[in-house]
Amino acid sequence: MFKIELEGLFRHPGEQLTLDRTTEFSVTDERGASLIPGPVHIHGVIRNTAGVVYSDASLDAELHTFCDRCACPVEKHLKVPMVHTFVPSVENEDQDDYIVLPDLVLELDALAEEDLVLNLPSKVLCQEDCKGLCPTCGKNLNDGPCDCKEPVDPRLAGLLDLLQ
Repeated sequence: MFKIELEGLFRHPGEQLTLDRTTEFSVTDERGASLIPGPVHIHGVIRNTAGVVYSDASLDAELHTFCDRCACPVEKHLKVPMVHTFVPSVENEDQDDYIVLPDLVLELDALAEEDLVLNLPSKVLCQEDCKGLCPTCGKNLNDGPCDCKEPVDPRLAGLLDLLQ
């Protein structure tokens, strides 16, 4: 766990701290497979502007998962913003706009992992126009059409008999 002491930053308006860290997280899918098998790069700054301490940073990571339509492997670059405002205390406990640091110590890796997990895409496609799998035979329709016949609605099957 990587901790950053921010007391000096809180005391000196105009000061800033540069972030450039590479770390790894164990983010897994429902099967237990690693979604982010490689390193995660955290870069940016934490600065005190007019007495307000905030981060202006981002995370770079490679997402390894499967297409939600055709189940092909997908590797996708993620760039996740890490923009937060830090305060030593708040009067209203329901305030979600700030990250409260009572001891003025930031656990950077924990915050970065939370940001990464919250910004994972809910749906991943191998390509924007992925055709998916045939519901009958399971063939990947991105590789071409399958030989399955169009299923007939059982309610209209009697009409098909009339046409033959």
